[in-house]
Amino acid sequence: MNRNRGFTLLELMIVVAIIAVLAALAYPSYTRYVERTRRADGRELLMRISAAQERFFTNRNRYAATFTDLSVSDTSEKGYYRVTIGGLGTNNQTYTLTATPQAPQNNDSCGALTINNTGFKAAPSDTGSNGACW
Repeated sequence: MNRNRGFTLLELMIVVAIIAVLAALAYPSYTRYVERTRRADGRELLMRISAAQERFFTNRNRYAATFTDLSVSDTSEKGYYRVTIGGLGTNNQTYTLTATPQAPQNNDSCGALTINNTGFKAAPSDTGSNGACW
């Protein structure tokens, strides 16, 4: 008796369906992980600019209003965040740096990251659904 060995079309389709379900479950977790990893790019930029602001303040007794004064870039190394300087207060004695996500980081649940002259770090849009923003 000679029997053909192999898989039937039905068995093959069941395997494909199982793989599709597993991929559908894994993809959102992978996406959140990638966003969390890219967030380090924004945090590093904020800390670098904050340190430059403190050096500037030490020499001039005021914070810088522009990135040119600080000799730093307003865009993160990988391009996932762009920083703005705000909240300069009277005689530039305070500042708030805000790192706004750029594409493809726009969908991160943390949104913009901020740090001020006292070292207070926040993410006003933080929903807590993708780990600690800072």
